[in-house]
Amino acid sequence: MRIKNPPFTVTNEIREEVAAITDLLGRLTEIHGLTASPTLRKTNRIHTLQGTLAIEQNSLSTKQITAVLNGKTVLAPPKDIEEVKNAYEIYERMDELNPYSVDHLLLAHGIMTRGLVEESGFFRSGPVGVVDGKGNILHFGTLPQYVPDLVEKLLTWTHNSDAHMLIKSCVFHYEFELIHPFADGNGRVGRLWHTLLLSKWNPVFAWLPVESVISKRQDEYYAAINHANNAADSTCFIEFMLSAIRQAVEEAIETAQDA
Repeated sequence: MRIKNPPFTVTNEIREEVAAITDLLGRLTEIHGLTASPTLRKTNRIHTLQGTLAIEQNSLSTKQITAVLNGKTVLAPPKDIEEVKNAYEIYERMDELNPYSVDHLLLAHGIMTRGLVEESGFFRSGPVGVVDGKGNILHFGTLPQYVPDLVEKLLTWTHNSDAHMLIKSCVFHYEFELIHPFADGNGRVGRLWHTLLLSKWNPVFAWLPVESVISKRQDEYYAAINHANNAADSTCFIEFMLSAIRQAVEEAIETAQDA
């Protein structure tokens, strides 16, 4: 049981990353390419979907995802195709979501996992073990009877905290995965919610494929979660996530300049 004051420290590295990201966002805004180009937005959204789903062992490439979204037949496991369709729908509906609403969180989970899990759109009713991409158990999720209250408290903390959004969105991401409120889909929803929180702070994040960067650095992602679990403190996870966000912004600047 935790959440009242999630444990983390704002290190010099975190301060430097926040300052660097803020500066880079200013440069990206000046370029205008990311938000002005529908083609670039769609390309980035496809990279986002491929990244967040690949972390959960979805086999579809960006080319296959593009084909699925264009209504073409793709030879792939039906489950993987449904994951793509579901994820695309909820990412397209981000503007409708209140990042501090439990009901909207459940709605997002319901869409993300529609037709794929039994408890779609509901908090889990049983215990669950949290594993990494290689099947290694990282920790056991919160007992189910405590999940609803802890999720509500986490959303309230995120809404009310004076921490910079770049920081508290990372804290939310980690604490959400620690609670592991759903039987399945926690990683996908946690990453979606992190993006949602950032997009309400700066709309450019709706089109930044941070999830793609996380996918490429998946071993570091799980190592940061594991290290934070052992330390009972999310500082190292915040540092990792900020470095991934900075990388995504840097890559977006390069892409926009070349467009």
